[in-house]
Amino acid sequence: MAQRVFVTGIGIICAIGKNAGEALSSLQAARSGISHITILDTVHRGELPAGEIKMTNEQLAALAGVTDMEMQTRTSLLGLIAAGEALESACIDPKNNDFRTGVISASTVGGMDKTEINFRNYHLGPPYNNFILTHDCGDSTEKIAVQLGFRDMVSTISTACSSSANSIMFAARLIKHGILDRALAGGTDALSKFTLNGFNTLMILDKQPCRPFDKSRVGLNLGEGAAYLVLESEKALGNRIPLAELTGYANANDAYHQTASSPDGYGPYLSMSQALQASGLHPGEISYINAHGTGTDNNDLTEGIAIEKIFGNNIPPISSTKPYTGHTLGAAGAVEAVISILSINHQTIFPNLHYREKMDELSFEPVREVLKGKELRHVLSNSFGFGGNDSTLILSSC
Repeated sequence: MAQRVFVTGIGIICAIGKNAGEALSSLQAARSGISHITILDTVHRGELPAGEIKMTNEQLAALAGVTDMEMQTRTSLLGLIAAGEALESACIDPKNNDFRTGVISASTVGGMDKTEINFRNYHLGPPYNNFILTHDCGDSTEKIAVQLGFRDMVSTISTACSSSANSIMFAARLIKHGILDRALAGGTDALSKFTLNGFNTLMILDKQPCRPFDKSRVGLNLGEGAAYLVLESEKALGNRIPLAELTGYANANDAYHQTASSPDGYGPYLSMSQALQASGLHPGEISYINAHGTGTDNNDLTEGIAIEKIFGNNIPPISSTKPYTGHTLGAAGAVEAVISILSINHQTIFPNLHYREKMDELSFEPVREVLKGKELRHVLSNSFGFGGNDSTLILSSC
């Protein structure tokens, strides 16, 4: 368990860019990707904004280098694009790889987009009922593993909105225990009518761009995307310079409610405090918090309460980056881990867009404008899921 875990590559596709460079440019310009829905076929077009990637499945396939579309879902295409960029970023050639390498991916939607198109014709047989083979969350993981040729460990995690944070955490543990030398870890989720309608039924979607930690917040905006980190042991790292080090992580569950956080923020408190303990850091060493910050009444209050319990009167700069990307569900933890690494590498804190008025219940306010010049050594990134499944990652400069 003494092995350190380094991040050597990152890949991302989301509403603010189809790669890390484009995403960084949007973040630096405080440019949101939330807009009206144009790709997803939904009755809520023009009503519910989302962090939609403005590319058709055919365009995504071309970007992913996929020629046979029959068994590809939008979720798998997004995953292939981000995974490929992460490997390129890490300068790893899958065909020349002597290290034990795994793919640990996450999803909540799985192949739902293909299911929604084909389920009415299921009884007609092929090709309509082939979609069932792509429906489960593990399908996109298998697609990535097969295309890249990494088969030492292939696993899928689905723990709602903390899914890809947990996939990163699980991959790190595999490396620390000497089971793997390196891992591609992250998650992918596409927009679907199922999730859009489901969150709308819960009455937690905002018809305007979301505004986390704002007094007037009413809900979140959904998004889609994929993000992956290449994690490596010191042995696999060799002489390369890493992008960051994963120094702490923890997962906790307050088991309070199926869709709500505990009012006292107990779950978020546990995940953050245990991640700090695992890292050996004290709260005053955290340079920035990339909050889960969904913009819902419940989440922002309970996350804020937990942050105040841990950091007291010394709360570091904090912001939510979901007003840029939307809430990408199973991909959110990895998307925000990539953004946290971009913050570290460029020594920049990206602002909490659309924030106007302080919440009465909390003592702090989020960052309102791009902050540069502040030394960022340790970034804490939160991802909290339905069922009280709360996860925290701590990423550090090298």
